[in-house]
Amino acid sequence: MSEKHFKLVDPATGQSSELPLLEGSLGASTLDIAGLYKQHGVFTYDPGFGATASCKSAITFIDGEKGVLLYRGYPVEQLAKQSNFLEVSYLLLHGDLPTKSEQHDFSNEIVYHTMINESLLRFFHGFHYDAHPMAMLSAVVSSLSAFYHGSTNIHEADDRDLFATAYEHLVQIRVTGVVHATSVFLR
Repeated sequence: MSEKHFKLVDPATGQSSELPLLEGSLGASTLDIAGLYKQHGVFTYDPGFGATASCKSAITFIDGEKGVLLYRGYPVEQLAKQSNFLEVSYLLLHGDLPTKSEQHDFSNEIVYHTMINESLLRFFHGFHYDAHPMAMLSAVVSSLSAFYHGSTNIHEADDRDLFATAYEHLVQIRVTGVVHATSVFLR
């Protein structure tokens, strides 16, 4: 099967190039313009990025004109009404909503990581009494790297390869646990 593409011709020089057409699982096809500047020395212009996909995502699909927002294929309205924070966290991390057994195991793993370092709690007392909760949460989540930086030697290729996947999972779990505990603290 041949790859779908658009042919672009520069009217001034007659130079042409083929731009790959990428097919998503939902929505319109996407024209890959990554090589446009290198091939033709021009950029694209799309005010407000209204017709520009900024990345490939297996997590989120958005069609603003139709009011569609999906996470892993589930409408956000459905998730908001029928799922809790930990179920949606599991969905985002693993690709599907958990079974009862998976939910139980995941909840136990998260609860283990909801213990918050006492120094981290002091951040909350440093904010103005009427600070917006999202600003507080953003600042605290940003500071997590100072508390949970890990011990991987980034200069050793073997360490990087060995710990990359496991460490990424642990960080996801720790952040989910701390965010969950923090959201309770902010109520």
